[in-house]
Amino acid sequence: MQALVPCQQECTANAHFNARAFRRQQRRSALREGGVRSPGREERTLTSGRAGRLLQPPAHPHSGAVFLSLFCLLTLGPFRIACQRGAASAPAMERGAAAAVRRLRAPGGGERDGDRRSPPARREDGEADLQRKKRGGPRRRLLGEARGAPLVLLYLLVLRVLVQVSHRQLLSPPAGRGEREFSAQRARGYLDNITAIGPRTVGSPENEVLTVNYLLQQIKAIETESTDAHKIFVDIQRPTGSFSIDFLGGFTSYYANITNVVVKLEPRGGAEHAVLSNCHFDSVPNTPGASDDAVSCSVMLEILYTLSKSSEPLQHAVIFLFNGAEENILQASHGFITQHEWAKSIRAFINLEAAGVGGKELVFQTGPENPWLVQAYVFAAKHPFASVVAQEIFQSGIIPADTDFRIYRDFGNVPGIDLAFIENGYIYHTKYDTSDRILTDSIQRAGDNILAMLKYLATSDMLAKSFEYRHGNVVFFDVLGLFVLAYPARVGTIMNYIIAAIAFLYLGKKVLQPKTRAINNLKKFFTAFGLILLSWISTLVTVLIVAVFISLVGRSLSWYTHFYVSVFLYGTAAVVKLILVHSLAKKFYYKNTNDQYLGDVFFDASLMIWSILLAMITHIGLCSAFICTLWVAFPLLTKLMIHEEFRQKGATMKFVVMYMLGMFVPYLYMMYLNWTVFEMFTPIMGRSGSEIPPDVVLAGFIVASTMILSSYFINFIYLVKSTKTTLITLTAVFLVTLILVCSGIFFPYSSDAANPKPKRVFLQHMNRRFHDLDGNVVKSDSGIWINGFDYNGISHITPHVPEINDTIRTPCEEWAPFCGLPWILPVHFMFRKNWYLPASAIFPESPIHFEVLTKELTPWNTVRLSFEVSGPSHMSLYIRPHEGSALSTWSLGDGTPVASVGGDYFVFYSHGLQATPWHFWIELTASENHSDGIVSVAIAAHYFFGEDQKSPQLYALQERFPNWTFSSGWIVGLLENTNRVDKI
Repeated sequence: MQALVPCQQECTANAHFNARAFRRQQRRSALREGGVRSPGREERTLTSGRAGRLLQPPAHPHSGAVFLSLFCLLTLGPFRIACQRGAASAPAMERGAAAAVRRLRAPGGGERDGDRRSPPARREDGEADLQRKKRGGPRRRLLGEARGAPLVLLYLLVLRVLVQVSHRQLLSPPAGRGEREFSAQRARGYLDNITAIGPRTVGSPENEVLTVNYLLQQIKAIETESTDAHKIFVDIQRPTGSFSIDFLGGFTSYYANITNVVVKLEPRGGAEHAVLSNCHFDSVPNTPGASDDAVSCSVMLEILYTLSKSSEPLQHAVIFLFNGAEENILQASHGFITQHEWAKSIRAFINLEAAGVGGKELVFQTGPENPWLVQAYVFAAKHPFASVVAQEIFQSGIIPADTDFRIYRDFGNVPGIDLAFIENGYIYHTKYDTSDRILTDSIQRAGDNILAMLKYLATSDMLAKSFEYRHGNVVFFDVLGLFVLAYPARVGTIMNYIIAAIAFLYLGKKVLQPKTRAINNLKKFFTAFGLILLSWISTLVTVLIVAVFISLVGRSLSWYTHFYVSVFLYGTAAVVKLILVHSLAKKFYYKNTNDQYLGDVFFDASLMIWSILLAMITHIGLCSAFICTLWVAFPLLTKLMIHEEFRQKGATMKFVVMYMLGMFVPYLYMMYLNWTVFEMFTPIMGRSGSEIPPDVVLAGFIVASTMILSSYFINFIYLVKSTKTTLITLTAVFLVTLILVCSGIFFPYSSDAANPKPKRVFLQHMNRRFHDLDGNVVKSDSGIWINGFDYNGISHITPHVPEINDTIRTPCEEWAPFCGLPWILPVHFMFRKNWYLPASAIFPESPIHFEVLTKELTPWNTVRLSFEVSGPSHMSLYIRPHEGSALSTWSLGDGTPVASVGGDYFVFYSHGLQATPWHFWIELTASENHSDGIVSVAIAAHYFFGEDQKSPQLYALQERFPNWTFSSGWIVGLLENTNRVDKI
């Protein structure tokens, strides 16, 4: 009997077919023999044409089986054995045959219209498909794993190659350019000369004298060769000022006598309005600063030269600001926009920055609002590279960086565009940031774009009336660097909601029809929806567990030099987990469900997820919702186009090819966007501090990318015959990579001369002195304070410098502001792990002077303390009110104190050449009982250049560091005082 079971349905179907053929033959014979059917009477007999006999259906309830077996034996031949199984269901067959015989025939042999039966409604659920297979209908094809998995992999690799080509394609080498065109060769000459000066720290002769003189020399030469259509004015500004900013948790900045070189190019008849182009020529200590930001200043010099040689007058002025104190947290731009007389005429600006070394310059901030600026970029830029996604990521604060864009926006109320080189951020702010690493093509494309933008804005009527066009945000993104799509955010909102509504209507109609199956369809749909979410959550948890394990065993950043390691480690783990969850669901939960139906319902569930995300992100107001639009519109169109092919034939190769072509646009753009995100964020992990596990962050990014890219391939898991080989292969890759990572074979850092990826270490040789209420020194020590800029700390350095180990971890002086440590910026919350190596005392030639000038009670019952400070060009002020006291106001910023993370107050001070002593005051409210003082105030002096920069001991220690490190060192002096009112 077991051998006959598979044939049951086939026998039944063939029996039906032969019964119908038998009846048709009997009817034709009856007509030939002259037999006449009564028009109004139901006949329950079949006329045998030639014998003229009436064949009666078997009367006995079990005789039908014998009748059916005999019929199958005579008509099916080789299949007669299978009919024995079908004969067991003879009663049902007899009822079907009787129903067929009862059909009425009109005279002439035709069927009556009223008796025609419409075919049963087609059902789209899995049960209907399963019944079709049982009835012997055509079986739909399943995709073979040997073809499916390589095909998906090849598809993603092709997309990756296209993205790689797009990002690496800059320009062909410029040749034969005339005087009116931007010349990268001339700009490179400026760049080489500026970087040859060396590190240009604010306050140093290199920054304040040598670079300024070079700029003035080149500007004078350009002015000499300019045409009569323009006038050039030059001004040297040395402002003093103060402001507060919420960057890095919040702090206040004070600057004195810093330097700006300002050039105005305007028509011969003058101009009322102007567009600003901004760069900065200063650099962080101990680095040449080629990309950040000497190359931008070189580009601006060349643009000034090109515009000045033009005989066509501009409609508006162009102001070129070469600012000399951006690395001191945006001080020079604040001095210009709040104090310079030309600032009042500025209606828009273009800021040139860097977060990497060369490559393409990315437009990553615009506005605020003022969509006309984006439209200007769309029309003018020759080599576009822009993304509103980058803008929203940057402005969210995820990236620990800021630019002069903030100053012009917040303090000048001027709209603008922010551009930055983002490639190869591994050597950003290191000694490797040299001019030879910046490709000439990168300079050319940046120059072409910015020159075209400035010319467009300087000849535009919109610049003069910019206030009329300021309202509304804009969605913008480039397409593989070929062109930019931009449209108003309000149009995008309407479009997003319409597309989401269409998707919801489509899914609702599909799930809720027919009404008799609505509840069952909803159950199956939301089960698939939940399974996708469950697979994503379990994938995230699994991969994060792996990342935490890697961090705990001390193998963080194994992918820092070899990025492919992160793909093989976290990417394969994510894909394996994702496939495993759905494979288990298919095997155990959906074991009796049609595979084709499952592929369909999981596609719809993914479409629902993206539609919900589209509606939610649009409601929040993020312009990045356009990504979800792509991931709803194109899959929905693809589904509608290939639905019939899939329904009739299943997962054929034609279906797969058409499916992948339909998904080409969203997948290509997502891969393009992924490249940009990883290009920016991967190097940042090497300078993100000691508290954030970089493997966890990167693993999270990889899982997010896996979830996005897999969302419309999950249905393939249910369309393939098996996923066993794929799971085994990926698991093997993951395990091998995990073993290799744990063995330490992938060293995080590299000293490769062509492509270095160094570990960053800061060393400060410092003297500390702490005083009590009476001014007596209660503690004094000296040592080298060491900070590793990544999560690994000094674990890789200890084998080379054994005395630097975890036994010398820096203790926190809890009673002192900022733990009694000389932070140059308030980043203490990012670097809680640091080391303190005792060393001999140092005696700078220009020691710090810190004095309390006055203590007085004000008429409004506050305590005012006045101070005088003199010292090097960079100092940090730390203030901590004691319990029962509060800092109410001071002479800095706008008068309102801004607390940093942890509650202490931080003030960053810098000055240019020949600055006078710094005077400031603070006011505090204090309680009656203040026996332990009302406030602790500390000052740290940082010697970034000159003879006082390094001590012999510091220099000797740096020499012992391995060549894959970038160690930046300087001398620091720290003084701390505690004050109380009863000493007035």
